[in-house]
Formats: sequence, C-alpha cells, structure tokens
Amino acid sequence: MTNPILSRLKWLRDAMRRAGVQAYIIPSADPHGSEYPPAYWQQRQWISGFDGSAGTAVVTLDRAALWTDSRYFIAAEAQLRGTSYELMKERVEGTPTIAQWLCRQLKSGDSVGIDERVLTTSEVNALRPCLTSAGIGLNAVDLISSIWQDRPTLPKDPVRIQPLKYAGVSMRDKIAKVRQAIRQQGADCMLVGALDEIAWLLNLRGTDVACNPVFVSFCLVGPHTILYIDRDKLTPEVADYLTGEGVSVKPYEAAYDDISALQGQRLLLPRDINAHISSLVPSQEAVVYAESPIAHLKAVKCEAEIAGFHQAMLRDGVAMVEFLSWLRSAVAAGGQTEISVSDKLESLRTRQPLYRGLSFATIAGYQAHGAIVHYEATPQTDAALKPEGLLLLDSGAQYDDGTTDITRTIALGRPTPLEKQVYTLVLKGHIALSRCKFPQGASGTQLDLAARYDMWQAGYNFGHGTGHGVGSCLCVHEGPHQIRMNYMPAPIQEGMTVTDEPGLYLEGQFGVRIENTLLCVPYKETPFGKFVGFEPLTLCPIDTLPIKRSMLTETETEWLDSYHAHVRAQLLPLISDPDVREWLMAATRPLAQIPEA
Repeated sequence: MTNPILSRLKWLRDAMRRAGVQAYIIPSADPHGSEYPPAYWQQRQWISGFDGSAGTAVVTLDRAALWTDSRYFIAAEAQLRGTSYELMKERVEGTPTIAQWLCRQLKSGDSVGIDERVLTTSEVNALRPCLTSAGIGLNAVDLISSIWQDRPTLPKDPVRIQPLKYAGVSMRDKIAKVRQAIRQQGADCMLVGALDEIAWLLNLRGTDVACNPVFVSFCLVGPHTILYIDRDKLTPEVADYLTGEGVSVKPYEAAYDDISALQGQRLLLPRDINAHISSLVPSQEAVVYAESPIAHLKAVKCEAEIAGFHQAMLRDGVAMVEFLSWLRSAVAAGGQTEISVSDKLESLRTRQPLYRGLSFATIAGYQAHGAIVHYEATPQTDAALKPEGLLLLDSGAQYDDGTTDITRTIALGRPTPLEKQVYTLVLKGHIALSRCKFPQGASGTQLDLAARYDMWQAGYNFGHGTGHGVGSCLCVHEGPHQIRMNYMPAPIQEGMTVTDEPGLYLEGQFGVRIENTLLCVPYKETPFGKFVGFEPLTLCPIDTLPIKRSMLTETETEWLDSYHAHVRAQLLPLISDPDVREWLMAATRPLAQIPEA
C-alpha cells in the first residue's frame, strides 16, 4: 500500500510549481504560536505523518526534511519511515539549520514559500538574512489549504467564564496592569495573539485545543479592549460578562483588518506574533516589538491560584494513589497494557471534583517504549505489561482550580542493577533541584546543573528541558521561565510554578523520569539579597523499589522521607478504602524501614 504522505508530497510539489516556489516550510504552529494547535492547523502532521508537538517540515521539489528536538528523535525516525523525509536532529552537532539546508538545496533566484500566519515574526526575521545572502527570496503563500481536501473545520465550542474564586484577579484589574505595562514600553495598544494569554487576561476558558482550555481568538488591548472571536462561541452569559467589563467583540478575521487600518497609535507586538500581522502594520515606525508582558504576569500566581493548585494536587494525588495501589497486582494478574492502565488512571481522575479532562495525552511507556520521551501508545504499539521491568507514566489533569503534571517510573518486578543505577541517578537529580535555594531572579539555566550533576559524573545526560511552568487551569507547558541547558534568561521568582523532571533514556531498553510540580517560595533574606526555594506541590509517593540505597546521601534520604511523610499526612485523611490506605502507609514509610530489592 502506498504511503499517503507520498501522495500529499506530490500534491504539494504540484502546488509549489504553480506558485513558482522551489521550497515550502510547514511549521507546527497555528496563527497564535500554539504548542498544541487545533486540528485545523495541524498542517505539519498532515504533510509529514509525524505527530510530535514540535517540528518543522521543509519540502523542495525533490527532497523533504523534518527538524525536531531530542524528545522525538526515536518516534520521528519510526513515523517518517517510508515517507522520503530525512530526519534533522536539532541541536545535534552537524545538523544544519533550516536556512542553511535551504541554501544548500536551492540556487540564487529561487524562492521559498511560507504561510506567514503560522510563522512568527522572529522566525521569519531569522530566516531572511541567510536566504537573502544566497539570493533566495521568501514568498508569502498558503499552499496547504488548496490541497488538504478533508481538512477539519475550526472548532465552534462555547467559551466559559473562569470564576473569580479560582482566577483570583478580575479581568478589569488584569487589563489595567497590562495597559500600564504597554505604556511603560512606549506604546498605546497591544495585539495579544497567544491563546493562553487571552484566556488568562479575560478570565475565560474554552475547549478548542485538546487538553488545553483555550479558544481561538485575538485580543487588542488599548484605551478600549476588543476580543476577536467567532460570535457563535459566546453564550449569552459570556457575552453579557464581556459587555459588563467593557470589552467589545468583533469577528475573528477582523483582527487582521483592524491592524492594517490602525492609525495614530503606537502598537506593541509580541515578538512571537505571527508574521502576517507584522506585515499588515501600516507603519513599522509605529511598532514596538517586545516580549508580551502578559506572559510574566500570568506566570506569577496569585494567592487564589496557589490555593487552587494545592487543592487540585490533593484530588490528583488521591487518584494517583488509588491507581498505584492497584497497578502491580493488576499487572501480575495479567491482561494489562499501556493503554488499559492509561484508561484506568483517567477513569480514577474523572471521579474527582472539578475535573475538566487531561492536561496532555498520557505517556505510558513500558520498557523500551519508556525510552521514547513523548511516546503515546496506539493500538498498533500497545505493549502488554508483565511483572518485570519499568513503566514510565507521565500524566496530568485539568481541574477548575489548577493543572497537574506528574511523572512516576514504577518497577513492575524486581529491578536489575542497571535499572536501579539509572533510576537512582534520576532521583538524585530530582531531589537536588527540589532542594535548591537561590537568589530570586536566577534563571532556569543557572539551576539546571543541579538536576544533571550526578548524571554527568556517571557519563549520562538527557536532551529535553528539566522544567517548565504550569498554568492555572491553562496550558500544562507555560513560560516564559524554563529550566534547561540552553540559555533561558527569564528569571524564576516567588509565586511561579515549575516542574522538576530529569530523566534518563536507554534506547531499546527503558526510560526513567521522575516529575513533581514545584512552587517557588520565599527562603530567607540576607545582606546578599532575597533568596527563594521550591516547595513540591505534587502529592504522590515516589517508587522506592528501584532505588540503589548506597547511591543516596543521608541528606537525600532525609528529603525523600520528609516528602513521603508530607504526602501521607495530606492524602491519608482523604482516602477511605482500607486497602488503598494500607498501600499508602507502606509506600511512604521511611526508606530504612523498607526492604531493599
């Protein structure tokens, strides 16, 4: 059977010839720079067959290549097989950038086609110098729409109000803060394109993107605030709410018209705004390009949001403990697979109050599948679980009052010496980052070493980031701060959430990752300034079976025992089932009281 990707590439190349372009770039994003776009905008997946959340396809008249990061190297190699795409491993020595590759494939006078709506202004500006120096032009053209015949429609699901008791700050007060930030940048108004920023600003939530409670829209914040959205998505309650808060509503596409007609105002555009918006501005002299002030305001959680996180973690912790108390005996009884245990965990979460769905597709990777960082089981790959080896389980949920993200790696039987060594190295990195105390304002890059130090001494490393922010009933991946090796200047400060998720992956064997969501909290003030640290928000036992005790220091053992005592104290009063209570008590005993495997 012919791979459908080959047919789609032929259609695209025919369209490229008609348009007079010799190459075409298809990124992952939508016009809002979303990590997870609505199905309508999943063009890169459609043209390549690769379904990871990050990647860019580039097609010439005779070659095709796809760039993605280390989280997806293994998965991409499998999914691109038989498609004629060449995998380009980002940040690996010897891998060319997209611009460098294009300059090698094309000649002076050729043209590269781009859909400016799905590339950011920064991305286009980064491409242009290299191409221009080689005499290669950029041509704004949408070719996918003309060949994707069964393309999904844009979602029309209704928007809902996020109650003030969970949001903590009114829409009116948030807009006032954003207006002040806009003025400080020397501008009069700002077009907001990021969907999670619009949802946060207006205290609204939606269901346009799976697992992400956002809705397709733009928002212009200035002397007056305008929400650009399909009016069919607004219930009478939401329409009245917006009117009462002084927000006007216009059709979604009117955002492009209003920007092209903007006169007499200095416009702030976030650097990640789509390039088509930038091209429409009547006068570039009247534009200020800067980081969106909303990203930082959203990242620092208010008291109500912090309280909501604590409550959501309690409920999520109960579901996780119910699941873990069931898991090993269920696997021993037989009949369990990666998909069946994922479904079991989801069913337990659905019983919790304020549950709104998963915060991302569950990653349940058994043995070799655990080494595929963002693995998602399908009916074709669904592995049967046995009472042996490691199961890596990365999951999370959306609740009205908070978002969860947790990874546990569970030994389903007696672990091997190698599994214990690798697991314990990951645990040491997890503990080291969680224990960090540092000057407020340090960047995540400065903290990243804590999670990697012991791994590096043993000759191990991992390619993905160590931590990311988490939204409040919003996107599970939130910036601007991150903890990772490559330089991320955004400071980490009190009130921010961030994950702690080091991992190690042995291709073809197994993977280990341990993840808690943390809250940045005050530590102490000294003559050298204000210091902060981390408080674990996640409440769930960490599997002690695969720990190699001799590798842990006394301090690390004390941290683990203290964390488990806290988990037990918080969750035990919420659990009535005697078997689950007994399991929790056993799982959270001091390490010295647990027989070593």
